[in-house]
Amino acid sequence: MKKGILYGVAAYALWGFFPIYWKLLHQVPALQLLGHRIGWSFLLLMAVVLLTKQWQSFRAALTPRTSGVYFIAAILIGVNWLTYVWAVNANFVVETSLGYFINPLLSVLMGVIILRERLRPIQWLPIGLAATGVIYLTVVYGSLPWIALTLAFSFGFYGLVKKTAPLSSLFGLTLETGILFLPAVIYLFASEFNGTGAFTHTGPTADLLMIGAGVVTTVPLLMFASAAQKIPLTLVGLLQYIAPTLQFLLGVFVYKEPFDHTHLIGFSIVWLALAIFWIENYWSRRTAMVTAIPELGED
Repeated sequence: MKKGILYGVAAYALWGFFPIYWKLLHQVPALQLLGHRIGWSFLLLMAVVLLTKQWQSFRAALTPRTSGVYFIAAILIGVNWLTYVWAVNANFVVETSLGYFINPLLSVLMGVIILRERLRPIQWLPIGLAATGVIYLTVVYGSLPWIALTLAFSFGFYGLVKKTAPLSSLFGLTLETGILFLPAVIYLFASEFNGTGAFTHTGPTADLLMIGAGVVTTVPLLMFASAAQKIPLTLVGLLQYIAPTLQFLLGVFVYKEPFDHTHLIGFSIVWLALAIFWIENYWSRRTAMVTAIPELGED
């Protein structure tokens, strides 16, 4: 359990500090950063598959149906990664944090609409509050917070697809990055040939950071996968707020992005929604466990 908690905290902390890493590559176009992130991630993941002698199992799992499911997942995670990297380097770190704050509630709503899951009556309250917060921020911004919504929807649908996906996290991410690998490499070579490529042209530090994009992408994902196997989902759900909280703090206090009292009101509505959602979820699980104890005794 303790090791699982440490892995979970480490994974979400690394995701929380992501803006620092991508800010170091602010001179590289977002689409090229995405290409490097995909390319180096796939090579690293393939190395892990080969070194752990799982190639035959991985190859056997590549059925047409499986590939189709992961093609959709690959597109969604590609959109998510591109939006995030662009937003960070365009000074929208605070708005990216909003996307990951509202993502859990959006995922619940998607479960109701698409999977026909049923909510307890009080669970509609945090969903309504989150919607209110987004509407309020839309009025404040003068337009939809599209970065936050793109991140939330792309990752929400990604999670929905992965819920029915048959492969392990290692095999799944390897296949997803493998699907995107060839287009990414073609784009990077095209950028090089037309004179806009950043790799080997922006200094050795930037080159190492671009290569390192594979490591910073895969390591927290593998840590998260390990944590999810060792600790309860309720604890995973609580830990997930570490990442957007750190991103929010970086955006406001380190990168000095605009955040006045009007923004605080909108974010506070979303935070209140999350608090109600988590407390209700915890209480309902606890009540169910207490109720189940006498029933077990009766047997």
